[in-house]
Amino acid sequence: MDIELRGAAAPGGWPEPGCRCASCGRLRAAGTRHGPFAAVVDGVPLDDLPRTDVHGGYEVCAPRGGRALVAAAPGARPEPVRGVAYEAVLLDLVGSPEHLGYLRHVGAVTSRTEILAVHVDHRVSSPAELERRTAFWRRPDHGPFRTLLLGGTRSGKSAEAELRLAACADVLYVATGPSGDGDPEWADRVTAHRLRRPAWWRTVETTDLAGVLESATGAVLVDGIGTWLAAAMDEAGAWERPSLAGPLLDDLVSAWRATEARVVAVSEEVGLSLVPATASGRAFGDLLGGLNQRLAAESEEAALVVAGRVLELE
Repeated sequence: MDIELRGAAAPGGWPEPGCRCASCGRLRAAGTRHGPFAAVVDGVPLDDLPRTDVHGGYEVCAPRGGRALVAAAPGARPEPVRGVAYEAVLLDLVGSPEHLGYLRHVGAVTSRTEILAVHVDHRVSSPAELERRTAFWRRPDHGPFRTLLLGGTRSGKSAEAELRLAACADVLYVATGPSGDGDPEWADRVTAHRLRRPAWWRTVETTDLAGVLESATGAVLVDGIGTWLAAAMDEAGAWERPSLAGPLLDDLVSAWRATEARVVAVSEEVGLSLVPATASGRAFGDLLGGLNQRLAAESEEAALVVAGRVLELE
């Protein structure tokens, strides 16, 4: 199946006429315009091919054989026909990257499926940002591959971690913090995170992070290293004697280095916070800063997230 995109944007094009958002403004300033979605399949315009409607879109049969699943509009999530593995999918990856994960989860998208982003518009900041994201979404679910995402409070680091793994067929979400029992505000935060994650992701609440890394082989999201460290210091009685936490930190770094999983872990960048007023707080900051450095040294990728924007660290 040979697919040529003549345009990949939403019906109004990108930039959208009259829109004053930053995304559209950047393209206008650069003198760039992307036309509405149109494609040619095996030399035949997509709109001229026979189609079968499905919920959220349609599927077409290519003139030279093969089936493609197409999203009908921005925000649409086409439901695959049961038992069909598609040669190509044309999806709204800007609005619903997790739908690609769902299609992989049910077997409709395989390693041989061509994946194209369509209905692209100002929901993404720039073509370069879309290219950055699609590189993550085309990456194999398995590892070994380690990514450490650092950032301050409410920087967007957890959302970036979820975005990087959104298109995986299966993700193990490792929550290392408390469940929120007895703390309504924290419970609300936990609930918001759960609702944001795809329904087919698996969740485990544990502080045995080294054990998870040693046994996992697929995609793993760890949120986060700071809450794990607090639990480790409790376990080792290290708040007054930080050196007691050393063996637990060594075990985690060893498991991180040896893992076969594709891991994305979130951690707080201590350099963005105030110097703690207590000795125990300073000990925590010192240990976390050192642990971040050790994990970053053993990572294929590390990035700093600030105000929702990502700076890759070399």
